[in-house]
Amino acid sequence: MSTTLEPRNEGPVVSERPKPGSPRPYEFPAITTHALSNGLSIVVVDLPGRPLVSASIIVTGGAAEEPANLAGATVLAGRALTEGTALRDAIELVEAGERLGASLHAEAGWDALSVGVDVPAARLGAALDLVAEVFLEPSFPSSEVERIRDERLNDLLQAHADPRRRVEETFIDTIYADTSPYHRPSGGTRETVEGLTAADLRATYERTRQPHRTTLVVGGDLGGFDVVAAAGRLFGAWIGDGPPGSPATVVDAGAIGGRLVRVIHRPGSVQTEIRIGHRGLPRRIPDFHAVSVMGAILGGLFNSRLNMKLREEKGYTYGAGAGFDMRRGAGPFSARAAVNTEVTVPAIADMLAELERMRDSRVEPSELVAARDFLIGVFPLRFETAGAVVGALGSLAVHGLGVDELVGYRANVEAVDIDAIEAAARTHLHADSAAIVLVGDVDAFGADLEAAGIGRVVIERDDAPIDSGPPDESEMPGPIDDEAEAGPTAGAEGPAGGGLEGDPEDAPAAD
Repeated sequence: MSTTLEPRNEGPVVSERPKPGSPRPYEFPAITTHALSNGLSIVVVDLPGRPLVSASIIVTGGAAEEPANLAGATVLAGRALTEGTALRDAIELVEAGERLGASLHAEAGWDALSVGVDVPAARLGAALDLVAEVFLEPSFPSSEVERIRDERLNDLLQAHADPRRRVEETFIDTIYADTSPYHRPSGGTRETVEGLTAADLRATYERTRQPHRTTLVVGGDLGGFDVVAAAGRLFGAWIGDGPPGSPATVVDAGAIGGRLVRVIHRPGSVQTEIRIGHRGLPRRIPDFHAVSVMGAILGGLFNSRLNMKLREEKGYTYGAGAGFDMRRGAGPFSARAAVNTEVTVPAIADMLAELERMRDSRVEPSELVAARDFLIGVFPLRFETAGAVVGALGSLAVHGLGVDELVGYRANVEAVDIDAIEAAARTHLHADSAAIVLVGDVDAFGADLEAAGIGRVVIERDDAPIDSGPPDESEMPGPIDDEAEAGPTAGAEGPAGGGLEGDPEDAPAAD
């Protein structure tokens, strides 16, 4: 028996990709601001229909302000806040939160420290009581502090063995002067962390925590809940533990004046982690929106110049990108990729060429439109939850910015033109004096690196070989999204100026 297969009618073949539509209208939610007599600021945003309310109390002044000999104390203090208070130990705090259906959290980064909660609207009052208890009455129990300190020390050992974290730490150590806190991870180094005590964490915390540097942000479906009255009851009598002081100026001095190639030799590695960059920019710059669009074109989108060159055209990597990590001080700028060992030098050459092309030639109108439309289009998606809105408003407070930064963001991005991008690239990209930091097997590419004459080469050799398998796509860095927004304590990557995903030079476990 034979069967004749008739061709199926699949319908018309689409010869052109569909084009993106125009961005939908969006207005950032209305906010109200208040201040207590002690100087604490209050920001309230009512979001009807979002019954999971978010509240966060944020203190400006993070790891960038701590003494060098106590590096890591701020980040560890942030972790220790939920380990006990004058009224409850860590387990009792967890149980108190669970009874409310609440998620209580505390963290610290370069620019701020915060205590927050996400809770159903009906239990907001009790949840704010819990936040105030953690914020005002932490006990810093010695046993818990020792555990957190030991976890960080173990994490530092892992960082030394992880090529990606190793290259990040070496990169910031290369581009910043020793006088700048930015030359080290925000979570501290082994030399500083191993000596930290509960008293150090408490002193660091209390030195920073002042009412006039503090903002309480509450957002969600408030249903008439009086946030200002609750804040007055909980924080109105708080006067701080020392004389008022403004957030310190961050020392962000750079360290290099010419092209330097620094290689961490890891024998047997089948891929090379590459970072190329220099001291970057603080968040408060007049051309922030032009830099954002320029960064998206260079390395912030999947179809960015770096990713299209190294991934799509050359097949060197699963993902390449670049971006500015903006903070209260001038955070780093870096271009990033992880490539197979044998293409290390060609990949460096292509990355430098793209940095120079961005600086020296005008972008195409199609690149401008694609980047602007992306940034404008995804902006509303970042604020679908109360937590995201609260995080953005907290970031504004940390960087001393008004809500107009969010209200006018889309219009400001839309106003960026080719001339503005050209000016931003020429002003802020410095490929000629960039540091190039590599972690990989220099025995495999060292001769080609020297022959390329890219810059002065410094090689540091690890003692032991590593067990390195084939490249894993899930472990390769993708394009860097400098517009990610999650909260106030880790920097200023997005239009509101923050992200809680960890500082680029340190793994999340350290922040």
